Amino acid sequence: MQHAPVQAQAHEEGQQHPIKLYMVVWGWLFVLSTFSYLVDYFHVQGYLRWTLILFFMILKAGLIVAVFMHMAWERLALVYAIIVPPVLVLIFVAMMVLEANYTQFTRLLWFSSGS
Repeated sequence: MQHAPVQAQAHEEGQQHPIKLYMVVWGWLFVLSTFSYLVDYFHVQGYLRWTLILFFMILKAGLIVAVFMHMAWERLALVYAIIVPPVLVLIFVAMMVLEANYTQFTRLLWFSSGS
């Protein structure tokens, strides 16, 4: 069990990650970008197209943040400080999307009934 003090000391001074990790991440980024371009190449249309493009974009952003910004090795409080606000914005956007049909319906009902 002599490795624990050495690892703690390496973390304090600045941790060096193996080059293999970065090469694997670059490989995954290339694969995800290829899938994203294939969505356009195969002329996928409609909601499926935008869902796939956004899915691949979020996966790529997650890889970049986790590995290149070293979020995978940071304290949980820092990760929450970076991850929670965008998640809350997405929840707010989802709530607005769910309310959009009701708002449109009430506008059509009240504005068209006057004439």
